[in-house]
Amino acid sequence: MVKKILMVCLGNICRSPIAEAVMIETIEKAGTSAEWKVDSAAIGDWHRGNPPDHRALSTMTKHNIKYNNKARQIKKQDFHDFDYIFGMDEENMSDLRSLAPPSSKAKLLMLGDFGLDKSDRIIVDPYYVSRSLSSYTQ
Repeated sequence: MVKKILMVCLGNICRSPIAEAVMIETIEKAGTSAEWKVDSAAIGDWHRGNPPDHRALSTMTKHNIKYNNKARQIKKQDFHDFDYIFGMDEENMSDLRSLAPPSSKAKLLMLGDFGLDKSDRIIVDPYYVSRSLSSYTQ
């Protein structure tokens, strides 16, 4: 049975596309692509249909990570279609809990709780923190 992961951030142009691409690459390297489906989405609809921010794309290119999806907003159906939905920060998690229908099957998790120190568990939105490329490589 295929497990489905959805990475979610505010606009789906910085953090969640990078998280999606890195997860896909990790799954491919592990040889388990047939077992997983990975996608990403936004809380809001501001960037729907747009590619990721140029700094996010530059960071992925620098690390030889391929990405060609467009931003989309999370839908109610996603809470039924995906097994795991990962938010990037507390605000994302709060929004996801509010949006989730009572019958949701998805487990809502914060991505930073996996493999990061507690002090680094919040994946800060680089779009608002800095206009420099260095914010995307942390």
